[in-house]
Amino acid sequence: MNLLKSFFPSVSTLLHLRILFSVFLLPVFLFALSQVPEINTVNAILTFVIWHLFVYPASNGYNSYFDKDEGSIALIENPPPVDRNLYFFSLLLDIIALLLAIYVGWILFFAVLIYGLFSKMYSHPSIRLKKYPIISFLIVFIFQGAFVYWSTYASISGIDTLFGWNLNFTIAGIICSCLIGATYPLTQVYQHEEDSKRGDKTLSLMLGIRGSFYFSACLFLLSGILLFIYWDRLELIMNFWLFLIASAPVFVLFLSWFAKVYRDPVNANFKNMSRMTLLSGIMMLIYFGLLNII
Repeated sequence: MNLLKSFFPSVSTLLHLRILFSVFLLPVFLFALSQVPEINTVNAILTFVIWHLFVYPASNGYNSYFDKDEGSIALIENPPPVDRNLYFFSLLLDIIALLLAIYVGWILFFAVLIYGLFSKMYSHPSIRLKKYPIISFLIVFIFQGAFVYWSTYASISGIDTLFGWNLNFTIAGIICSCLIGATYPLTQVYQHEEDSKRGDKTLSLMLGIRGSFYFSACLFLLSGILLFIYWDRLELIMNFWLFLIASAPVFVLFLSWFAKVYRDPVNANFKNMSRMTLLSGIMMLIYFGLLNII
């Protein structure tokens, strides 16, 4: 009976899954969806469900279980204590995701499997890749960006990416990685003390607070350059100007926050990080969402 109860989420588990936070990864899916020439509707729906309702929440929950954060984490200012239920329910979500992915196709199945394995190596104390700044960044940079874009595109289109690879396809994936990578250190700038206590030397800790902002700005600039190249190659340059319009409020808030942090590092806090994450997430959702209807 106790084992059976472990597979039903407690209130604490539902909070630590951070399902809402997975919405901020939705632009990668929307970008892939907008670029597929012929959409398999059933596969598109299942691919969305697999990533956003199962894989990402499972990864969030598994990470939270081993982090046992006492301070604020993404979109949760006062996280409740974790329990064993979170561990088992996260694994259950992974299993369901794999079973659904079998129906979609072998590319998505292996993508979900590999993502899940790296997610666990990222968090589990026996390996804990999260404590290595460069490796942990590359895992997030690759797997939440290009890896998800390429496997999602293949799953929605039915095109075997091993044979349909081209330069535009490659650039699109790298754009996703750059946009994900640009936000990554900013989500860590307020956690330096807690990460240090746990022995996790994050990228933000390595770069420092100001360095984290410089790093994010460089990656965001690179994503803009790549988007220009991508849309120019497709002769759809208006989509680039639309990106500049959508990202303008994000850029203004970023500069405002950086100016405050430059004067006083205490402004690198949860409240300001959440405001930045929410605005950038909403504007990218709008931009990549519009690509599907224009």
